[in-house]
Amino acid sequence: MAQFVAFMLVAYPYILGFFALVVLFKSVVIVGGREIAVVERKYLGRQMPQGRVVALSEEVGIQARTLGPGLHFLVPFLYSVSKQPFTAILETEVGLVESIDGFAIPPGKIFAKVVGGHNSFQDGESFLRNGGQKGPQIEILPPGQYRINPVLFKVRKVPVVIIDKGRIGVVTSQDGEPIPPGRLLAKRAESHNNFENGQAFLNNGGQKGPQIDILLPGTYRVNADLFHVEIQEATIIPAKKVGLVTALDGEPLPETEYVASSVPGHDDFQDGADFLANKGERGPQFDVLRPGTYYINPLMFKVELDDVATVERGQVAVVVSNVGDEPPPVKDLADAAMRAEAGHETAQEAERRLKLGIERYVVPKGYRGIQQEVAGPGFYYLNRRAYIVYIVDTTNITIDWDQSKETRFDPLKVISRDGFEISVSVKVVIRVRPDQAPYMVAKIGSIENLILHVIHPMIDSSFRNQASSTSAMNFMQDRQEEQRKAEERAKSELEKYHVECVSVLICQISLPQDLMDTQTKKIIAQQQQAMYQDQQKAEQTRIATEKTRAEADQQKNLVEAEIGVKIAEQNKQKAIRFAEGEGESLRLKAEGEAKGIRARGEAEGAKILAIGEATAKAYELQNKAIGMQGVTAIEIAKQIASGNVKVTPDLLVQGGDGLGGLLSSYLTKLVTAPGAAEAAPAARGKKEPSPELGRG
Repeated sequence: MAQFVAFMLVAYPYILGFFALVVLFKSVVIVGGREIAVVERKYLGRQMPQGRVVALSEEVGIQARTLGPGLHFLVPFLYSVSKQPFTAILETEVGLVESIDGFAIPPGKIFAKVVGGHNSFQDGESFLRNGGQKGPQIEILPPGQYRINPVLFKVRKVPVVIIDKGRIGVVTSQDGEPIPPGRLLAKRAESHNNFENGQAFLNNGGQKGPQIDILLPGTYRVNADLFHVEIQEATIIPAKKVGLVTALDGEPLPETEYVASSVPGHDDFQDGADFLANKGERGPQFDVLRPGTYYINPLMFKVELDDVATVERGQVAVVVSNVGDEPPPVKDLADAAMRAEAGHETAQEAERRLKLGIERYVVPKGYRGIQQEVAGPGFYYLNRRAYIVYIVDTTNITIDWDQSKETRFDPLKVISRDGFEISVSVKVVIRVRPDQAPYMVAKIGSIENLILHVIHPMIDSSFRNQASSTSAMNFMQDRQEEQRKAEERAKSELEKYHVECVSVLICQISLPQDLMDTQTKKIIAQQQQAMYQDQQKAEQTRIATEKTRAEADQQKNLVEAEIGVKIAEQNKQKAIRFAEGEGESLRLKAEGEAKGIRARGEAEGAKILAIGEATAKAYELQNKAIGMQGVTAIEIAKQIASGNVKVTPDLLVQGGDGLGGLLSSYLTKLVTAPGAAEAAPAARGKKEPSPELGRG
């Protein structure tokens, strides 16, 4: 025991030092540069209120506060620590925060109210002490590093809203005041910085539902839980098109109006709030959009594409306005006179139009009705809901009645006074002067109506009346006069409709075939009678001509006979001279031939003599040299070489010596061969062979 006490006395300082080191180690907390320490208090503190999950500094439980990077000292065994990384929000992200603890959100609200002092949710204890509410927070975390307690706050990262060029963001708020009855879109709330400040949106009366403001191209850090952003295409009006706008919200349209009145300040319908603030009316709008790109809220305005009004050369556009003031009626000629004094028109024109009853409908600019001023060639961005455009040709217009497939009307069928049906092809040329085009439209509506309901019935009636007052043949023969009458009547009638008749032309008149055959036969008979009379006169003239021609022909023969006698005499002398020359020529030719024959004979004889003498001398020399048998053998060899003698005999007879036997056999063959007897007499006339040949 004493030894144990002694040991304890000696070891006590060391044991005390060891425990001191353990306590010191347990009390030191080192937090890294990108970390936070979540602290849990285990003992010696107040209990958390009912419903709370995160404790304050004096309460037992997981603490709302955190420890930042560095060296920290805590009471050992009283606290436990867990380390967590920073919350990092990238440049393309936004942090949405949801509190795990706090006061309850009031009924009717979706998002917690904003409280101060928590330094972007990095001071959880201040958040709770200042009345922070449990649930989704309106405030968001921009890009950066945050020391947020993950036990108290849950952070969800969502991408930022990026709207490219040529697009828009249509926004719908999930919280706010209710939209008043009768309104389609929420009113504009101020100072919310393009919906990036949700608390300002709610504090300034932002309403729940589709918003009238939109997001233009750019990057936005919007609380996706509070604002739903739908990206849509911007409104693009192509070239040669016009945008017709219909407002889906605004003041009600008056019953007497078809198109809403124009209001200022809406920047081509891109500012819906100003449109409503300036009492813009719901329905079709008077203003239109020209080619370009517009950032228009499609929930507020509907845009439809339409073609621009195109007026070609040789045309004018008569415009009928559906908007403007009601035109005052013209009561009497005094009003017309006043207009004439004002320089608008002459008194005669005013009186004429007053009588026609159309003065009230052709009006100056600013009044509803047919506009007195027409539009010339070009492109016009007209609102077809507010204005109706009638294109009128001011060049010559041709209307045909004929058999062609391209024309509208068939030839006119009329009955003459004598009961024949006549087919008439007609061409009518009309023209509308530009200044008269509005009155033509007011009177008849269009050129199409003018042709169908005025010109065609008028021309048909005119030619029927003219044909019924004359015979068929006279109608054809008086074609020019009938054409003049029809043209005068057309000019008079078309003037009532403010149309100028340029000309009426009769192209072809077709009578019945029976009538044409009768007329043709009559004309042919008349022509034949005249022809026969002319032929009789021609024959009488021909008789006198033939008589004169016969005398002239005999005179020619007489002259030819006299000339022939002279020619014959000359031919006779020519023949005599030719015969004499021919005889002399033959005599000289015969003498020449005789001399030639004699010379050739003498030359041939001298040749034969020379050959014979040479041959005889040759044989004589051979005989002396080789003997008679040698000469004979040479002659036989020559015959064999020339192919006249066979080398192999048909019969072989041998003698005492070889050469004599061969020759004997050969001669025997010649003697006994067929035809030898017939050849013998002929051979007698020839030169006898040498006696030496028979000896063998």
